[in-house]
Amino acid sequence: MRLLIVTDAWTPQVNGVVRSLTTVRDYMQAQGHTVEMIGPDRFRTVPCPTYPQIPLARGVRRRLPAMIEAVAPDAVHIATEGPLGWGARAYCRKHGVSFTSSYHTMFPEYVHIRFRVPLSWTYGMLRRFHGAASATMVATPSLERMLAARGFRNLVRWSRGVDTELFRPRAKDFLSDPRPIQMYVGRVAPEKNIEAFLALKAPGTKYVIGDGPQLGDFRRRFPDVRFPGAKFGEELASYFAAADVFVFPSRTETFGLVMLEALACGVPVAAFPVQGPLDVMDGAEVGCMDEDLGRAVQSALHVPAERCRAHALSFSWQASCEQFVANLRPFH
Repeated sequence: MRLLIVTDAWTPQVNGVVRSLTTVRDYMQAQGHTVEMIGPDRFRTVPCPTYPQIPLARGVRRRLPAMIEAVAPDAVHIATEGPLGWGARAYCRKHGVSFTSSYHTMFPEYVHIRFRVPLSWTYGMLRRFHGAASATMVATPSLERMLAARGFRNLVRWSRGVDTELFRPRAKDFLSDPRPIQMYVGRVAPEKNIEAFLALKAPGTKYVIGDGPQLGDFRRRFPDVRFPGAKFGEELASYFAAADVFVFPSRTETFGLVMLEALACGVPVAAFPVQGPLDVMDGAEVGCMDEDLGRAVQSALHVPAERCRAHALSFSWQASCEQFVANLRPFH
């Protein structure tokens, strides 16, 4: 199969969307398929308003059709609802090309947090976007139920996995700060609700690993918190494994890959009982979910590392990739 993936989220961005797509690409190529990616790296870009670290492609309607035709794909997957996603959707609609899409982020909630745009407006726009797809892939049962209740159709499941060789238990002495070490990893942005974590009164040391538009402000306001910036590969895994508890304060997640990465390192998770944590953790006793985040942190500290690791091992990237391929709708 010759697959074209069009995505507004692509390297050098670091997030769950990019990680999922690169894993799918590498898996499919190893299986003998051809996978072509069209991302913002192939266009001139402008910074995303309120989040300049995210580049938005320019000149999409003018350049994208020729790029798609040069690939001559057997199947098209549109991963995001940005300029490239809308451009690819327009091309497919014009030429009668079927495509699949995926729902990765709680975009209406993000827009509401930043600009107070009513959720119904943005959900209406996304319902129109995904309504043209032959199938829309979603990561979890709760996300599928939520979108179905909002009128989305043709929803299919595409779960996620974790690299349990990279993310594994390691020596805690990688970090020498006072314990317990409480850690967040991810974008440092308003929709992640990180201040709920930073404002907690708790013994030990707080870490925030990542980059984003709120990083400078948080460094000034919370001088006792460690902000090493974005980390990658073995170094990132070492930070994960050195923590005593992983704190996930977001209330607007479709999944939350970082929770699986923490659990694979034997680190329990503290979170609010909302979509994302409920799907990853519910019933597994690998952390604590509570509307009192501080209480969740204290409870999670008592969870055995072995239980966390065992739960993470049940999430396979191979199964995730096989599910993705099965969801595709080849038209050649």
